[in-house]
Amino acid sequence: MCPLRSNLHDFNIENEQYCSELLCPRWIEDFFLHFSPVISGLVPASIPLESFQLQLVKGDKEKKEYLINYSFTSYDLVCLAVCAVLGVWYLLKKHWIANNLLGLAFAVNGVELLHLNNVQTGALLLGGLFIYDVFWVFGTNVMVTVAKSFEAPIKLVFPQDLLEKGLEADNFAMLGLGDIVIPGIFIALLLRFDHSLNRGSNTYFKATFVAYFAGLMMTIFVMHVFKHAQPALLYLVPACLAAPIVLAAIKGDIKALFKYEDHPNDGEPEAEKDSDKKKSGKKDVKKDK
Repeated sequence: MCPLRSNLHDFNIENEQYCSELLCPRWIEDFFLHFSPVISGLVPASIPLESFQLQLVKGDKEKKEYLINYSFTSYDLVCLAVCAVLGVWYLLKKHWIANNLLGLAFAVNGVELLHLNNVQTGALLLGGLFIYDVFWVFGTNVMVTVAKSFEAPIKLVFPQDLLEKGLEADNFAMLGLGDIVIPGIFIALLLRFDHSLNRGSNTYFKATFVAYFAGLMMTIFVMHVFKHAQPALLYLVPACLAAPIVLAAIKGDIKALFKYEDHPNDGEPEAEKDSDKKKSGKKDVKKDK
C-alpha cells in the first residue's frame, strides 16, 4: 500500500481514481503475462493458430537496426483482447471479479520476482511482518481504512452476501496481497528445499501449503465470529513456520532445513572469488613441485 500512496504524492493526484487508471495498464500486463497460457488453452479450435511478426527497422539494407522485432500468434491476440476487456471492465465497473483477477496476477508476479535465500531470513521476515500486521490492525485503524477506501486491486475481496445478491454483492471480506505474496515466497523456498533433498516428493511444500490454507480458514472464521477485521498474518505466520519445523523434527531434517542455502554462491563478492581462485592455484603449484 505504501508504494501506491507514494505514487499519489509523486504525481500530485488528489483523486485516487486517477491513480487506479494510471496503474491499470501495469496490472493488465501482469495478467497477460501470467494467465495467457491458461487463456490460450481455452481458445476454441475453430480459431486457427497462425504466427505473425511485427518489425520496425531503422536504416537501409546495409545498416539495419531493428527497433521492434516481436513474434506472436493469433492466440496471443485473443489473450490480449481478453485482457483489454478485463481492464476496461475494471475501470468502468470496479467489479470484484475483475479486481480479484488483476490482484491474483499481481500476486503471482510478486512471488516470481521476490526471492528468499534461506529459512532463517524467511522466518525473520515473517516474524517482523507478524508484529507489523498485528499493530496496524489492532493498534490503529489505518490499515483497515486504507484497504476499504483505496479502489485498486491491491487486495482480494470475498463477497459475504453472495447468496443474497449474487454477482452484485457489495459486502466484502478482504485479504491483502501481502498476505499472499510474503507467505508465498517462503513456501516457494520450501519447494526448492524439497528439490534439494532429491527424494522425489514435495513434502515440505505440500505440508506448508496446507498449513497456509488452514491459517486462512482460521482468519475467516475468527473474522466471522467477532465481526472485526483480523490481521491475516496473525494466523498465517505461525501456521507457515510451525508446519515445516515440526515436519523437519519428525523426519530428522532440522539441520538440513536451517543449513539450506538457495544459490549460496550468488552473494559472494568478486574479490572473494578471485582470492579463492588464487589460493587454489597456489596449492596446485605446490603439489606439482
